[in-house]
Amino acid sequence: MDIAVYLLIPVIGLLGAVVENRISRLDRRIGAIERKVDLVLDHLGIRETVPELDRVAGLVREGRKIEAIKVYRQLTGAGLKEAKEAVERM
Repeated sequence: MDIAVYLLIPVIGLLGAVVENRISRLDRRIGAIERKVDLVLDHLGIRETVPELDRVAGLVREGRKIEAIKVYRQLTGAGLKEAKEAVERM
């Protein structure tokens, strides 16, 4: 029984690494898709209207860019780079 546990621990670690790698790749792919959709929307002149983002836009107008990025991340769950790019587009 003890040997089985010792053999199972590396297998679980390996599976965890595989799952983490897969999630990381999916996150990158989703980010790429979101950027492409944003480009298409910008090209078509379509603006996403989310009432909560009005607060972010207000912070941008006041010159409080860092706080705007922080609030954007809280509202959307976006990463730092994505939030920075979104705030810069506002």
